[in-house]
Amino acid sequence: MLFNSWAFAIFLPIVFVLYWCLPHKYRWGVLLMSSYYFYMSWNPKYVLLIFLTTFAAYLAGRLLEHEKNEGGRKCIVAVTLVLCLGILFIFKYYNFFSENLVHMLQLVSIQMHPITLNLLLPVGISFYTFQTLSYVLDVYKRKVPVEHHFGIFATFISFFPQLVAGPIERTETLLPQINKEKAFSYEQATSGLRLMAWGFFKKLAIADVLAIYVDAAYASLDKCAGIDCLCAIVFFTIQIYCDFSGYSDIAIGTARLLGIELMTNFRSPYCATSVKEFWGRWHISLSTWFRDYLYIPLGGNRGSKWNHYFNIMLTFFVSGLWHGANWTFILWGGMHGAVLVLENCLSKCFAARSRFSNIVSGISVFIFCNIAWIMFRASSVNDFCLIISNLWASLGNWAEFKKSTIGLNASFLRGIAWPVAVLVIYDYVSMKTDVQKWLAMSNIIIRWAAYLAIVFYTILKMPLQSSSFIYFQF
Repeated sequence: MLFNSWAFAIFLPIVFVLYWCLPHKYRWGVLLMSSYYFYMSWNPKYVLLIFLTTFAAYLAGRLLEHEKNEGGRKCIVAVTLVLCLGILFIFKYYNFFSENLVHMLQLVSIQMHPITLNLLLPVGISFYTFQTLSYVLDVYKRKVPVEHHFGIFATFISFFPQLVAGPIERTETLLPQINKEKAFSYEQATSGLRLMAWGFFKKLAIADVLAIYVDAAYASLDKCAGIDCLCAIVFFTIQIYCDFSGYSDIAIGTARLLGIELMTNFRSPYCATSVKEFWGRWHISLSTWFRDYLYIPLGGNRGSKWNHYFNIMLTFFVSGLWHGANWTFILWGGMHGAVLVLENCLSKCFAARSRFSNIVSGISVFIFCNIAWIMFRASSVNDFCLIISNLWASLGNWAEFKKSTIGLNASFLRGIAWPVAVLVIYDYVSMKTDVQKWLAMSNIIIRWAAYLAIVFYTILKMPLQSSSFIYFQF
C-alpha cells in the first residue's frame, strides 16, 4: 500500500478512529494488525519474512536476558546476525554476488554458469532488518531492557508508517512510546497533518512531476542533448530529495496522528557546506545507524589516520551496498567516502571559514551531490559514463547543447520553477526557524491560506499516475 494511494486515504482514518476509541491495552493490537495488513497489501506471503525476523530478534533478546556467560551472549548475537542478514543476502544480494563470482572466475579461464534465484525483493527488507538488528545489539550491550511482550515487540518492528522506508527507529525511542499510555492531543494531530501535507506536496507536486522527465532522459541517454543531460542530473537531485524526504514527512506525520513521535530524517541537506555536514542532514536515521553500529565499532577516528580513513571508506562502501546490489551503488558510496576522506585531509587548511567561503563550499557540495546522484540513478557504470560524455561533448556547441530531444520546454520549466522555489525558501528558512511551528502560530488567515495553497496546488499539479517512492526498492 502506498501513501499516495486511495487505499491509504481509506485505511488511515479507519486505523485512527479504532486506535483512539479503544482502551490503551488494545491499541498495540490495532497497530500490529494494521501494520501487517499494510504490508500484506503488497504481497501477503512476504509477511512471513517479517515475522521470522521479528521472532528471531525477540527470542535472541529473551536468551540474552538470561545468559550470563559472555561467550554465550556473543554466540546468540552471532546466530541472530547470520539469520537476519542471511535472509537479506538471499533476497537482495545473492544474484549479484553469484554473477560477479562467475565473471571473476572467467577472468582466470574457469567457465561456469551463474546460479540465480528468481525472487522478488521484499519491500522495506533493508529497513526493518536494520531496525531489528539495532534492538539485538542494544540488548547485548545492555543499553535497553528486553521487551517481554511479543505482540508489542512485533508492533515495534512492523510499525506501518516507517515500515518500508524508515526512518529506522531506535529501540529506546519508539518501543517505549508503543508501551506508554497516551491521551489524544489535538496539537500533535494537527502538527502531523501539516507535515503530511508538506510531504505530499514534495512528492506529488515536485518529485513525481520531475520523474516524468528524468525517466524519459535516462531511458534514452544515447539520444540526449546536452541540455537534457544537464536537466536530468539536476532534476534527479531535486526529485530524490523530495521523494524520500516527502515519504519521511508523511511517515512522521502519520505517526503523530497516533500519538507517536518518529525521528527527523532530513534537515535541509542541500544547504550543507561539507559532505560530512550533508550526511548529518540526509537520511539521518541511516547515517547514524552506520555510525553507531559499524563506523564506531570499527574504531571510528581512533588510532592512526590511515585506520580512520579506512573506517570511513568501508562504512560508505557498505552504505552504498545497502542501497542496492549494483556496482553503481557501491561506487556511489565510495565517491562520498573518498570526498569525506579528502575533507578530513584538508580540514586544517579551511579551519577559518568566511561567509564567502561557506557559499563556495555549499555550491561545491551541491555540485558534487549532483554528480554522485548520477551514479545512484544510472542502471550501470556505462550509463554514468555516457551521460557525462554527452554533457561534456556538447558544452562547446551551444546550438547543439540546447536542442532537447526529450521535450523540455519553457512551459514545463515555468510549471516546476515556483514549487521548487517554495522548497528552497522553506529549507533555507528552516535552518534557523521551525517553519511548521511558525505556521501553526501564525494569523488564522495566513495559516489557512498556506494550507489551501499547498493542498490545492498539490492536487492540481500531481500527475494522473503517481509513482512509487524511490526508496521502496531498498
